[in-house]
Amino acid sequence: MRTNVVIIGGGPSGLLLSRLLSIDGINNVVLEKQSEQHVTGRIRAGVLESGTIEMLKKAGISNRLEREGFKHDGIQLSFKNHGFRVNLKKLTNKHVTVYGQTEVTKDLYSIIRKEDGEIINNAEDVLPQAVNTQTPFVTFKKNGIEKKIMCDWIAGCDGFHGISRSIIPKSIVKNYERIYPFGWLGILSETPPVSDELIYANHGNGFALASMRNNNLSRYYIQTPLNENIEHWTDEKFWDELRKRLPTEAAETIVTGISIEKSIAPLRSFVCEPMSWKKLFLVGDAAHIVPPTGAKGLNLAVSDVYYLHNALKNYYQFNKNDDLKMYSQNALSRVWKAIRFSWWMTTTFHKFPEQSSFDQRIQDSEIEYLENSVASQRVLAENYVGLPY
Repeated sequence: MRTNVVIIGGGPSGLLLSRLLSIDGINNVVLEKQSEQHVTGRIRAGVLESGTIEMLKKAGISNRLEREGFKHDGIQLSFKNHGFRVNLKKLTNKHVTVYGQTEVTKDLYSIIRKEDGEIINNAEDVLPQAVNTQTPFVTFKKNGIEKKIMCDWIAGCDGFHGISRSIIPKSIVKNYERIYPFGWLGILSETPPVSDELIYANHGNGFALASMRNNNLSRYYIQTPLNENIEHWTDEKFWDELRKRLPTEAAETIVTGISIEKSIAPLRSFVCEPMSWKKLFLVGDAAHIVPPTGAKGLNLAVSDVYYLHNALKNYYQFNKNDDLKMYSQNALSRVWKAIRFSWWMTTTFHKFPEQSSFDQRIQDSEIEYLENSVASQRVLAENYVGLPY
């Protein structure tokens, strides 16, 4: 079997790359180790930048998104139980859209299947080979039978724990990482959201976030220690703690209910350099991880797709190789800006284990300055809605 591009990983970045390449007549095959049902059943957040929306429009999957997504012109910030609004639309003339990553993945699967794209699910033991030659290929097993796909290029869209990143020689890789000493305890509840916009709250007990999936499905998070036992958190205990951390108005009006999903997520910042080697390109979580505080994970993967898709398009349509050579440098420039913003949001709104009263007052002053400074709000807004590609 032969194709132009083998894409390892059938999550949103791999599927989006596949769809955009197919639109331009570039043959590709997606290899995904899990079933389609498993991939489209994973619960993920989804605050989409305007640039991400444009990419999804280009892929032809914006109809349901525009119909069901929530357009947010602002976000709510809080400290010492006092809330204020940052008007994203006024400051940047842009907005963000809340639309679950799970839904994006479903939409991509649907259109790729409809247009006869090739996705091979349940592909086991996927392995890129001969990446440093002119004849790379990928081997995998399907139903116990080993198969091989010859190709020109390989896109590793297989996440942080995937095989692709390990193919780059350790002698040329430099990893940058910060593991944060806390996690997010999150619940999903069939209750109306407490706010029409996201609330990011700094509190002496720790960070809290109020988010939503739809008009009757809310997602709430509170900061907890990494080693916290989730069984100790009854629904009642969670709601009590969340109320303490939210701004007073929200705490007094929140509708509580039985959680339908509860989990603790660790937080880390991670970047692998370079993001390409010979015939292999890393995309999304395979190359970088951001803490969810800045809502950049999926958006950053989409920006990688933007750079790689354009580079491959120029290669096949105009026989230009320059953008492929520059992919890592171009992608990393935007990656590090998003890493910085997510780090700033995380350090500003979370309570660290050794944090002193002095540190808390510094955080309070930082957020109070933000409340009263248009210039400071504009910097936040520009980063939150997404920097240009």
